[in-house]
Amino acid sequence: MIDASKGFKKDGNKNRLREQDIHRIVDSFDKQVDLPRYARMVGFEEIADPKNDYNLNLPRYIDSTEPEDLQDIEGHLRGGIPERDLGALDAYWQVIPKVRSLLFQGAERHGYYHLQVPINEVKSAILNHPEFVAFNAQVMAVFEQWQQRNIPKLQKFDQGDQPKTLIAAIAEDLLDCFAAVPLLDAYDLYQHLMDYWAETMQDDCYILAADGWVAQTYRVVETDKKGRTKDKGWACDLVPKSLIVAHYFATQESAIASKQSELEAIAVSITELEEEHGGEEGYLGALEKVNKAEVNSRLKEIKGDRDADEEMAVLRKWLKLGEDEASCKRAIKDMDAELDRVAYTKYASLTKAEVKTLVIDHKWLPSIRSAVRSELDRLSQTLTGRVRLLAERYATPLPMLEQDVADLSARVAAHLQKMGFR
Repeated sequence: MIDASKGFKKDGNKNRLREQDIHRIVDSFDKQVDLPRYARMVGFEEIADPKNDYNLNLPRYIDSTEPEDLQDIEGHLRGGIPERDLGALDAYWQVIPKVRSLLFQGAERHGYYHLQVPINEVKSAILNHPEFVAFNAQVMAVFEQWQQRNIPKLQKFDQGDQPKTLIAAIAEDLLDCFAAVPLLDAYDLYQHLMDYWAETMQDDCYILAADGWVAQTYRVVETDKKGRTKDKGWACDLVPKSLIVAHYFATQESAIASKQSELEAIAVSITELEEEHGGEEGYLGALEKVNKAEVNSRLKEIKGDRDADEEMAVLRKWLKLGEDEASCKRAIKDMDAELDRVAYTKYASLTKAEVKTLVIDHKWLPSIRSAVRSELDRLSQTLTGRVRLLAERYATPLPMLEQDVADLSARVAAHLQKMGFR
């Protein structure tokens, strides 16, 4: 029996099975495995038992409810994190046992513990611990093994091949690789791969199956409601412009980024100058509008006025900053146009080997690797969040609360007495 009622994603007012949900159901049935709160083999004698009376309602055989997060009364009364709560994290401690001893110290009472690092340092203590670093490295090593085993399959894929055959092979291998890795759910990683397949990789593979390893550009033309068309530039679905730029024109891209930073610094200087000399009493605040025409008009008015030297300096500085800003914008526009031109030209000279390198090594695999890292991040956040919650839950026992109330009451009484109330 399989209770897969919790495996779905919300899609508007519908619940839809994800790829991992379907795969988990099929695997559980085919392999006939028992999984807590999910699947178990139920004997006919249990079904026929009078207490069940052949009723096949799933909750009679599989308890799929999540364990309740119980509050510990003694922990609230006397302080300390219960061993029961730390024991519930045993899956983590089996992999990183020294992290537990770093975080927790036994309390005066048996079965209770205190957090022995500042609560705001819990995350860094976990992430930077050698055991957790080693676990991360172990996970990424498994990914590297999967990657090296499947790169030949990706490189071999070519015109006329079947995309569904390719994804089935590499996805199943990903499941097999991570099945034995502790803490991580291999089906979650499988889902990441299938999501990326649906979003990007599938379209790429159908392009390859139709045209082979050729990066073809096309014009992006938009049509408005009146039927008028507008050329919005060019694009390439298989090898996006960003990949070409990052791989072949990183220097030009860096120069544009540097110029953009310069432009932002000028904009900040203009804002600071306008704030400093704005308002009714400021030189810029006295203008009807702060623009080039108004500033030049004011400069003509005060020309030759010896008492207006300071005002003239401010107005000229504003004009200079405006000229620098306009110049910087023109330079960025020209640099963008040149980068767009050389990037577009580069496509015609790309070889089949270069297209494969760009797509496989710089587009597909980095995205899948990022998904694996995101699961490691989620793992660390889950553990950190639980540790912090437990520490905060039992940080202030009842005697401390009573003392706080007594101290505050005494302070209120003292204030009332000073105000003449008895």
